[in-house]
Amino acid sequence: MPYTAEINRTNPSCFLFMIDQSGSMADPFGVGESNKRKAEGVTEAINNHLREIALKCARTDGVRDYFYIGVIGYGAQVGSAFTGPLAGKELVPISDVANLPARVEERVKFVEDGAGGLVDQKVRVPIWFDPIANGGTPMCQALSMGGRILKKFISDHPACFPPVVIHYTDGESTDGDPTVAMREIANLSSTDGNVLLFNCHVSSIRAEPIAFPHSHVGLPDQYARMLFNGASELTPIMCEFAENEYGLNLLPGAKGFTFNATLVLVIQALNIGTRPSLAQLR
Repeated sequence: MPYTAEINRTNPSCFLFMIDQSGSMADPFGVGESNKRKAEGVTEAINNHLREIALKCARTDGVRDYFYIGVIGYGAQVGSAFTGPLAGKELVPISDVANLPARVEERVKFVEDGAGGLVDQKVRVPIWFDPIANGGTPMCQALSMGGRILKKFISDHPACFPPVVIHYTDGESTDGDPTVAMREIANLSSTDGNVLLFNCHVSSIRAEPIAFPHSHVGLPDQYARMLFNGASELTPIMCEFAENEYGLNLLPGAKGFTFNATLVLVIQALNIGTRPSLAQLR
């Protein structure tokens, strides 16, 4: 059966995050959200998720390299979104992510006080990259870069649990039709199955979000249908996780696609896309 390969230090897997950093990402999220900018929300969610992945890989002897991580941004420029010591690096082991953040910030969060109330607690938060919103949407160039990175990783790790790509965009590609580039990524495979591509549409449109549909019926335009068609079908364990964790009753053929994603859906897509891989750690 596919998607059952054990993930260990000699057979790691890969997470590749691809982020639209075009000018329109400075707009706020749409339905049911605060005025938080899309660039800020997506960046914060992924920075937090990188920390969680690193914690999952931590053992008494340090952070073990169960995963390699890439973050590609595309807007005025296309390339690695990492800043600080990892700037310019396309794919790095999770131990480098854990040990080499660009900086660590102190923030305040609310936690339960044990008596039914909430208290402020200061936490230290590592930051690997910052929100950017500038330029056009060279999606084809970014996807081609992602495909090259993944092809090399799979060549080096042919029996790996298939890499997961989580792609956030809010606009139409400005450098051509990305259909072929998406297909090339989704058709890459290890001996354990094909790469899993999530396409998450984040928008400021005042329309109801659509989460992980099984059909393009109801999607509002050709661009949304193209992103749906380019996304991978969720694996059975992903659907099971979505139901158990979020109460989502997904139909057969549900895809890793969200339309008009709220910040809540941004985080859900991160978790649904990565938790099954984390469950394979040994």
